[in-house]
Amino acid sequence: MRTARLVTDVLQPRNALLAGLTGLGVAAAGNWTGVPWGLFAALCAGIVPASYIEWERRRGTWGDRHVVDRTQRLPIFLVILGSVGLGALVMVLGRAPRDILIAMVALWVMTVGLLTVNTVWKISVDAAVAAAVVAMLAVVHSVWWLPGAGPLVVAVCWSRIALRYHTVAQTAAGATLGLVTTGAWLV
Repeated sequence: MRTARLVTDVLQPRNALLAGLTGLGVAAAGNWTGVPWGLFAALCAGIVPASYIEWERRRGTWGDRHVVDRTQRLPIFLVILGSVGLGALVMVLGRAPRDILIAMVALWVMTVGLLTVNTVWKISVDAAVAAAVVAMLAVVHSVWWLPGAGPLVVAVCWSRIALRYHTVAQTAAGATLGLVTTGAWLV
């Protein structure tokens, strides 16, 4: 149980997006000038939503960052959609590299999919984000990211199941949604 907790905490969406979008920013710009765009994307897609969850947790709205009750997730999805949408607008106005902007649109589309599914069934956001990050890196860097970082997606799914936050089907659905939506948009 301790290993599952460590995996889910280290590979949580905020951290996965911070690492993945920074790497994507480098690839999108073709050099290190893409780092600020990647960090900005991570701020909008990962840090702002995680900060909102933490703020609500401290207010007593939720017991922890996992928000296991799917009926309480709507405000989180709205914050993500707003933050990613606003971030994408800033990127357009700031002439961000095309691929990092496309990644933001892909994350927005993925979030719409997560929100839609979540209205009737609990789906794993952590698995979706992990798979999305791997898909994005595979498209912009190398297809070898799929087998190379794929085990990290499996680890996230395993940890969510081991902690009893999700079922196998919920993590598989999340990972599939993340892979398909971001991979399709970036290709």
